Amino acid sequence: MAASQDFPARPLRTATAATVLLATLAATSPVEAAPAPQEILISGGTVVTSEGRFNADVRVRDGTIVEIGAGLAVGAGVRAIDATGLLVVPGGVDPHVHLGGRLRDDYRTGSRAAVAGGITTISNFAFPAGGQTLAQAIERESALIRGQAIADVILHAGINDPATQSAQMATLGAGTGQTSTKIFMVRSVFDAEVPDYMATMDAAGRAGILTMVHCEDGPILAHAVAELTAAGRTSLEYFPDSRPVVGEVVATQRAVAMAEATGAPIYAVHVSSEGALRVLQDARDRGLSVFVETRPIYLHFTRERFEGPDRGLYVGQPPLRGQRDQDALWAGIASGAVHVLGTDHVAYLREEKMDPSQTISRHRAGLNNLQVVRPMLWSEGVVQGRISEEQFVAVTSTNAAKLFGLYPRKGTIAVGSDADIVLWDPEETRTIRDEDMFSGTGFSVYSGWEVTGWPVMTLRRGEVVYEDGEILARAGSGELLRRGSWQVP
Repeated sequence: MAASQDFPARPLRTATAATVLLATLAATSPVEAAPAPQEILISGGTVVTSEGRFNADVRVRDGTIVEIGAGLAVGAGVRAIDATGLLVVPGGVDPHVHLGGRLRDDYRTGSRAAVAGGITTISNFAFPAGGQTLAQAIERESALIRGQAIADVILHAGINDPATQSAQMATLGAGTGQTSTKIFMVRSVFDAEVPDYMATMDAAGRAGILTMVHCEDGPILAHAVAELTAAGRTSLEYFPDSRPVVGEVVATQRAVAMAEATGAPIYAVHVSSEGALRVLQDARDRGLSVFVETRPIYLHFTRERFEGPDRGLYVGQPPLRGQRDQDALWAGIASGAVHVLGTDHVAYLREEKMDPSQTISRHRAGLNNLQVVRPMLWSEGVVQGRISEEQFVAVTSTNAAKLFGLYPRKGTIAVGSDADIVLWDPEETRTIRDEDMFSGTGFSVYSGWEVTGWPVMTLRRGEVVYEDGEILARAGSGELLRRGSWQVP
């Protein structure tokens, strides 16, 4: 189903020569890009990277950016795109996405939502099952990606048996091309397995692998749930109280301590509170390799949502926090203390999220965000003066590309980089509508919001995969990307 919109999109015009600032950006791709069948020249636009903005034309050939400069000639057989009045930004990189299983998005529908929102690289988690090794879990997902994906994909190896998986760290990257893992401190067995998790984190760090950490303390959360249950307060109205800030702060302190003891880098996922952010910033000030992700729901909603009848829509882990926490996260993006905005996309139907039988201990956590995360950040961040255009690019593309071993192939507009390019209209205003969503969920928690700043066209490795509300690429055209080691953003 093609997406519609309340205001007609700006048509893409035939290219004309323009006098622009000459920019030659050198980049070396860590892996070869897949060929694209057509040469494209994007002219008249304003290129925005994490480093700055400049007027330039961009030539794309065989899926790669081959030239950036002023007044580039069109040439025979070239598709010319006039981007006058538009921004030319790197495709988004979302390193925190959940797809498949019982969820309503697989790699195909998740990709459709992503490219419609200007995201060209998505992710998923590969957890071993039934005695599988990490490499076997990644190969299982790889087979699905080959048949379903439109966006390019990276995978994170899920650590669920650290006693056996620590030994797999030394060969994980070379064998699979995937250089990140994830651990859940919130697991009930985590404390009993801390020595094994430490060993796994240590081995990962030595192998150039980045460890992602879900920082919530299981015992503190269990105590909060027990107290609320004893008081008869088990409905979702009390969900924020069942996962208190102190549980996130204590777990974050422990994660930092583990990183400091092993020397391994960590990436704290979905940081929701000022307290946890402060712990992580203090660690960075001491020189530790500690990196911070937040997610869009914390920027756009506060815990008051749980006072309304549709509270089930907003259940996530950690939960929505207070206004002070939200303000701290916006300030963190502006200052660079927050490195990445990852969606933590989870796809449920509206009726599943609104199931009245859910409680503080039995619930469906997560929201779908892939299609609107960049427009929402632009509208509420750039348009409102909270962050710059360059910071928008940094937290939605460049920093994730660096941290997850993709830069400079992904995450920038540079000669030698993949032609993952989004033509962005900074002035287009639309109202978000459920019927325009490409996700298998069929709705958006932001439905009814008026948002300024939308993608007009998305190119993935030089192929136009989205244009003016239409998905143009076939399922299976996305690739599982081989990656290098993490880089400091």
